[in-house]
Amino acid sequence: MKKLMMIAALMLISMGAFAQNEVGQITLKPMAGVNLSTITKIKETDMRVGAVAGVEGEYAFLKNFSVTAGLLYSMQGAKCYGVKYNLDYINIPILVNYYVIPGLAIKAGMQPSLKVSEKIDRTDLDYNTNSFYFSIPVGASYEYSNFVLDARYNFGISTIFSPGDARHNWLSITIGYKIPINTK
Repeated sequence: MKKLMMIAALMLISMGAFAQNEVGQITLKPMAGVNLSTITKIKETDMRVGAVAGVEGEYAFLKNFSVTAGLLYSMQGAKCYGVKYNLDYINIPILVNYYVIPGLAIKAGMQPSLKVSEKIDRTDLDYNTNSFYFSIPVGASYEYSNFVLDARYNFGISTIFSPGDARHNWLSITIGYKIPINTK
């Protein structure tokens, strides 16, 4: 009896560990986590630790390929020379996912962002923060029983300030839960 229960448990675990969208399937994934953000081109920058939360939808268009798009509230910025730059955005990640093995995906894409909040400790600075931002996210995720652990590094392309050449670079680590919307 113990052997039978052990085999059944292993089968259930393996099915959950190797979950993957079927072609044509759409899933919705609420997610939340942490951002570790810096600002480039400025010396003596300390990282800002902030939250990231939102939702992504995924569509599997081939056996090992899917595309995701989402809306994420993202706390970014840094502390430079004692000045705190708290810049919050609505990020719109659009990614292609390649499932290397079932459950393990590598991903890359583009991410336009809209600034929704700005808090800077000093008001005597001679620049404006741009309201639009663009980055290139790359990362990996692992799915187990519909739970998804995702890590992405975002390379800043646009500049944060005008004038200036400073950019955001940040690591996002999130946990989410995939909810199937349709089954093929």
